[in-house]
Amino acid sequence: MREYLTSDDICNQISMNRSVFRGTIMLAEGNTDLRLYSKFTEPDKVRILPAHSKSNVIKAVNKMVRRGDGRTVGIVDRDLDDLKETTVSPPLFFTDHRDMEMMLITSSALDDVLTEYGDIERLERFQRQNGNVRDVIIEAAYPVGLLMYLSYLRGYNLNFKDLDFRSFIDRRTLGIDIQKMVREVISNTLGSELSSKNVVRDLQMQMDTKKDSYMIARGHDTVSILLIGLRENFGSYNANAINDGTLGGALRLAYDHNDFATTTLYNQSKKWAESRGIALWKVIRI
Repeated sequence: MREYLTSDDICNQISMNRSVFRGTIMLAEGNTDLRLYSKFTEPDKVRILPAHSKSNVIKAVNKMVRRGDGRTVGIVDRDLDDLKETTVSPPLFFTDHRDMEMMLITSSALDDVLTEYGDIERLERFQRQNGNVRDVIIEAAYPVGLLMYLSYLRGYNLNFKDLDFRSFIDRRTLGIDIQKMVREVISNTLGSELSSKNVVRDLQMQMDTKKDSYMIARGHDTVSILLIGLRENFGSYNANAINDGTLGGALRLAYDHNDFATTTLYNQSKKWAESRGIALWKVIRI
């Protein structure tokens, strides 16, 4: 049913909330975003609602602004909007990196998760041979994220859902085989007759010009690659029981007030809220 919700449905939900709640209403794309941002707000002053899509957040916030509601804000993933030259303005705010999960990966939350699930000796050996885990997994996810942009640019309509990362990620180094990745994405796309050779050539040309892997890599892909590393390379015994969902949850739990306080998202939205005298964040730095 969630996929059938429209921005009008979200606005109606906000209006119903307004009959009993006069504080700030924050719209997030989904429930995982809600669970993260709720760590940094006061529930009696800020109510977070999932809009179930980026489009719904943007449209609903803009509609509430037109209705004169000055206490509704929205947070959306940056995605590839920088490459598309698309922007948002308050009361809409972008995540710092491509998405919420990339904010977690680039923070100290990753270090805490590696401490919890990594084997110290195996982790040190991996990093001596291949480099810092954070850099390795982001560099491996980068070509997948860039291929999504290429798909948008060329109208390929490639399907990136439920990819088998084990088919193109080296379990020893966590390096990516770009040719295998492209073949996996094309085979994952029903009815696609694209030439993998041509797509690989096009992708490599894009990689020569768009090098900001930290902005292009997608958090979901990065977490999937990290999971391979923990379960098959440098994880401790308790890493065998985790999956994508539990790993994402562990990163959210480890993400703390100090991490969030350093983000552009926090500082820009805080400044905007304070200038209008409305409640938004309650961040306690240690």
